[in-house]
Amino acid sequence: MKEPLLVPVPAKIESIRTLTKDTLLFKVTEMNGNSTFIYNPGQFMELSVFGVGESPISITSAPTRPGFLEFAIREVGSVTGALHNLEAGDIIGIRGPFGNGFPIEEMKGKNIFFIAGGIGLAPLRGLINYMLDNRKEFGEIDILYGARTPELLCFSDEFETWKKAPRTHLHLTVDTESPGWNGHIGLVPVLLKELALPPEDRIAIACGPPVMIKFTLAVLTAMGYPGERIMTTLELKMKCGVGKCGRCNIGSTFVCTDGPVFRFSELKELPQEY
Repeated sequence: MKEPLLVPVPAKIESIRTLTKDTLLFKVTEMNGNSTFIYNPGQFMELSVFGVGESPISITSAPTRPGFLEFAIREVGSVTGALHNLEAGDIIGIRGPFGNGFPIEEMKGKNIFFIAGGIGLAPLRGLINYMLDNRKEFGEIDILYGARTPELLCFSDEFETWKKAPRTHLHLTVDTESPGWNGHIGLVPVLLKELALPPEDRIAIACGPPVMIKFTLAVLTAMGYPGERIMTTLELKMKCGVGKCGRCNIGSTFVCTDGPVFRFSELKELPQEY
C-alpha cells in the first residue's frame, strides 16, 4: 500500500463557499504546488484537522477540471465541525483517494438517470460534470434532485448550466410547499414515479438519505430496472478508508474498499445491515 494512503499530506484550503445553512463547499489544493490529483468520480478522501481527527468525505469535483479537489461538507460531528471553523488559507490533511468509483466505461453510450436527495447530490456532482465535460460519450442525462425545502438544495447556482447542457434534463422537487417555490412538490420517489423514465438502455444512479434510497430502489425495481443497472453509494459507516477498522464491514464486504459504489444486485446479496 502506498504511503499517501496511510499518512495524511498537507493541503491548503483555497476557498470556502456556503451551499446550505449547514453545508460548505471546500476547494483544496496540494501544498507542493503541483496540484495534480488523480481520482475517479465516486471515490472519496480522508480529510483531517490536525489535533481533532479525520473523516471520509466524498470528492464532489470532476477529474476533467484538474488542479483542485472539492468537498461538500455537512456539519454533523467533531471533525466536520472543526472543518467548518476553518478559513481559506488554513491547512488540513488529506489522504487517498479511496474506493472503487463509478464504472464510467460501462456507462458510455447509455442514458443516465441521476436521483439525489439533499447532500446526496455531492457524490454525484463530480460524475455529472464529468459527463457534461465529455457530453458526446453519453446518451440522455436526467437529473432528479430533491430536498426538504428550496434552501436545502445544494449547488443551486449550477442548475441553469445543467439545464442548458445538450440532451440534459433537470427535475427538481421539495417535500412541502415553500414561499416562492413554483416547482414540483413531493418526495423524490413520488416524482420518480411520475417521470416514469423507461429502463431500456438506461442506468440509474441514486444517492441520498437511507430512507429515500430504500423507497427509490423499490420504485426503480417496480419500474423494471434490473439490479445490475441501479447503482448507489454507501458511506455512512466508513472511517479508516483501508478496510482495517472494521466499522464499515457488512458481512465479509468492506464499504470503503469494495465500495462505496454498489449495484443494487450486489446489495441484495449482502446481510440486511445497511
